Amino acid sequence: MGLLVLLITLAALSLLLPDSWLSLGALQQHHAQWQAWVDAHFITAAGTFFLLYVVSTALSLPWASLLTLAGGALFGWLPGIIMVSLASTLGASLSFLAARYVLRDWVSRRFAKAVTRINQGLASDGVAYLLTLRLVPLFPFFLVNLLLGLTRLPLLTYAWASWLGMLPATFVYVLAGRELGQLTSTGDILSPGLLLGLSLLALLPWAGKLMARTLRRPPPSHQTPTAPSDNKE
Repeated sequence: MGLLVLLITLAALSLLLPDSWLSLGALQQHHAQWQAWVDAHFITAAGTFFLLYVVSTALSLPWASLLTLAGGALFGWLPGIIMVSLASTLGASLSFLAARYVLRDWVSRRFAKAVTRINQGLASDGVAYLLTLRLVPLFPFFLVNLLLGLTRLPLLTYAWASWLGMLPATFVYVLAGRELGQLTSTGDILSPGLLLGLSLLALLPWAGKLMARTLRRPPPSHQTPTAPSDNKE
């Protein structure tokens, strides 16, 4: 019952709160206050953040990028990467299970062509296709979770492949969030760490496409050389 109340509350907040509360500006404006609370109650703060991220991902609420930045800004790059990567994977897995066991009929009717395309990709490239979907946004994040739930892909395979495919973007966003959280004046905007994080964000789509091509490239064929014939014409 408590979890249901939390889900309804988060969904309502995403619709009722003004955009200014769900923005990078709000994160920077309230960073010192939130950081003090995290430092004083780290376990509680980490647990709250983790649960919020899981629920937001499972319900496809529009907070993922901001929460990832907040993870880096408030908890540091290593705890941020660990919490965000695990929470995003768990949330995606819950969405996957919901599509498989609760929303199957609706998803299959609403996205029939996309389901066919997903099944063809998995039949052709296997797990490499799932990694491609995570590295290159061929479909929206929430839609990948739903569509994969209608396939025969095992949950465990889906979970580890999703975790691996989402890890590069998680690293880049957490790194950028860590640098944004450390800004104390406008003179810090061009700090080397922030420039690195923003540069990686800009390069991420290109890197994803390159990795996707590599994953989908067929392995080189090894042909046994044919022995010369002894027949003479």
